[in-house]
Amino acid sequence: MGEQKRQEQTDTRGRRLSLVGVWEPGVGMTYALALGSINSKRYIKFMEGQAQQAQRRLRSRGQLTVIVQDNASSHKSKAVQACLPRWEEMGLVFFQLPPYCSEMNPIEIEWGKIKAYGVRGRMFENEYDLALAVISSVRARGEVAGYRIDRWNFKTRRLIRSTLLAS
Repeated sequence: MGEQKRQEQTDTRGRRLSLVGVWEPGVGMTYALALGSINSKRYIKFMEGQAQQAQRRLRSRGQLTVIVQDNASSHKSKAVQACLPRWEEMGLVFFQLPPYCSEMNPIEIEWGKIKAYGVRGRMFENEYDLALAVISSVRARGEVAGYRIDRWNFKTRRLIRSTLLAS
């Protein structure tokens, strides 16, 4: 019989690293990392940037931007709901998935590939090392799939444009 695999744990247990992102298949992904969860405040900050981009797209091309979102508590909060009318005026429209159907959201497949090929089965000494591995994994996925990757910074509220596949 085969031998059971064992993976040693690190001495410290770090905080959760969360991701939020938007993905336009074949074009690009914008994502952000946060220690802890993506709460309503962080989600609103991220979506404000998306709404500004949507407004530019609406003005220049007459196109709406559609965001598919699952039923995460940060997506459904009163604070987020209060922002929706203004965001819609800016050209950012939301499609809400039914409960328990996150597999219908195409970005979930991308997140799965990033996890499977970039961080699964690895141990990290701290959150910083984990964050670097996630950033590297997201960039590698963009290279393989042929789309641009941009990372949004919560602290500066700015995009960090990828030098890879920049258009």
